[in-house]
Formats: sequence, structure tokens, C-alpha cells
Amino acid sequence: MSVNHNTIIEIRGLTKELPLGKVTVHALRGVNMDVYQGEMVSIVGPSGSGKSTLLGLIGGLDSPTHGSVVIDGVDISRMNEDQLTTIRNEKIGFIFQFFNLIPTLTALENVALPIQFAHKPQFKPERRARELLELLGLGDRMRHRPAELSGGQQQRVAIARALANNPPLLLADEPTGNLDTESGQVVLEALKDVQRESGTTVVIVTHDADLTQYTDRTITLIDGEIAEGTALHKTVVSQ
Repeated sequence: MSVNHNTIIEIRGLTKELPLGKVTVHALRGVNMDVYQGEMVSIVGPSGSGKSTLLGLIGGLDSPTHGSVVIDGVDISRMNEDQLTTIRNEKIGFIFQFFNLIPTLTALENVALPIQFAHKPQFKPERRARELLELLGLGDRMRHRPAELSGGQQQRVAIARALANNPPLLLADEPTGNLDTESGQVVLEALKDVQRESGTTVVIVTHDADLTQYTDRTITLIDGEIAEGTALHKTVVSQ
């Protein structure tokens, strides 16, 4: 066993205020947390707790009102949209509840597409897409379009697409929310496989408490704050 001390997400004093008419909604209230390389973390909390807002800030999809978000050693808190686009392309893969696959493309083409856009010389798009789909148990579904796949299979294609450019960080927003229990378990096992095989850091936002049994650590948000007793800086021991 080895202990990994490398911090891939470092959040300090993070607040997000949203104007709603004459009222200001405090979506996040001074959040502090670390996530370590190779860790799988779940962020849970009731509806309106701020968990999706937090994931969006980690992913550079929005900017904080106050505080800082450091991703893989880079402070993204005050970057402009062009800079954030570069960070998202290089460091972050996204998985959403609704798979967002292009319906006219095959599984293989959906996964290869972001590689073609990134122009990364170390990856040949079709070969990389094949490797990822095989890793996720979809070797016999590569030529199928989304409508010809089950929900669980579509989500695994979406995971492969998120991993296409080998990002160090994978962010998943309710990845099993649109799936039945059995398909959801298959997807979570696939994420665990990715974590073990590739050393990818995975952060999952979910309302499903059962999902937390798959993760190394759970962070609970309530009313925009991290609940008392949540382990914020635990170093994970990996095999």
C-alpha cells in the first residue's frame, strides 16, 4: 500500500451568491475542502444544499463570489472563459445525469470526437476510443448508436468520452440518477474500475446515500456549508 499526498482539488473560503429578484441566495457559504489524487469522493446533501453549485465551480463552469478553487495546482477562480475552456479540456472530464451523447454518432464516434478536437498527438482518436470502450465492457457495442443502447450502456459511453483526453479529474453530477438500480451499480463499478486502472480522481455529486458505499470518502453539504464531522482532509490509502 502507498499513501498519496498530492492534492488535486484545493478549495478555500468558497462562497457563491445568486441574486434572485430582491433577495440574494447564499448557495455556498465559505466551503473549505481538499481532494487527493486517485481518490473517489461523493458529495451528498438534500436538494438545494449547494452540491451541484460546488461541482460547477470545481469544473470551471461558473466563477465564485469569493474564495479560491485550485485544480491540479492551477487557481481557476478568476480565469476568463478562454482560460477555463483550456483547463476543462486538459484537466477535467464531465459526466452528467443525462448522457448528452450525439444521437447520430456511434459509441466509437462519440468517444473519439473530443480527442479529435483536442489535437493531442499522443492519442489516435479511434484507437483511444476503442481502448476506453473495451475497458468499460462495451467492446461489442462500439458500432451502436445511443438509441440502440440501454441507459447503463449509454452512461458508460459517456464515461469513456469523459476520459477520452486522459484528464486527471472526473466530475460526475448524479451519474446514476437516470438509471435503474442494476444499471446504476454497473456504472458505479465502471467508475471504480477507472479509478483503479487509471488513477483518475473521481468526484460524484449525488442525492443517493447508497452510492456512498462505493466511494472512499463522503462530504455532506447542508445549506451551502459542509456538515460538522465531515472528513475534509483525509489522506486516502490506495492499494
